[in-house]
Amino acid sequence: MALVKYNRPNNDLFSRKFNDIVDEFFNNSTNFRNDSFMPIVDISETETEFEVSAELPGMKKEDIEVNLENGRLTLSGERNMETEQEEKNYHRVESRYGKFSRSFYLPDTIDEDNIKAQYQDGVLNITIGKNSEKVKKQIEIA
Repeated sequence: MALVKYNRPNNDLFSRKFNDIVDEFFNNSTNFRNDSFMPIVDISETETEFEVSAELPGMKKEDIEVNLENGRLTLSGERNMETEQEEKNYHRVESRYGKFSRSFYLPDTIDEDNIKAQYQDGVLNITIGKNSEKVKKQIEIA
């Protein structure tokens, strides 16, 4: 089975060529980013902790580093493309690969001794407890 480029049905020859030019421009301009990978991160907060969730599909937990230094949480690692099947000819690769590093400054209210990280099903979940002594409290005025 051969792959055949799909041509949009269009009677206007100029529009079809213009669309091809625009498609080629945008596809080529994003090719330089194929060696970079930036995971999607969600950060939320409850009364007792901060929760950080990073999407790292296809990675092994050994390839991921989580560091906390001077109130800055850093997630880093490298997502490599598997090249085991040499007989495979890729026609399009939209997955991103390469080294990544994401850093987030955390507030002073964190409890540095109460941090847990779990990696499951391509998602890294980090919970960071809050130090109840450092949390701001409302003081009633007498």
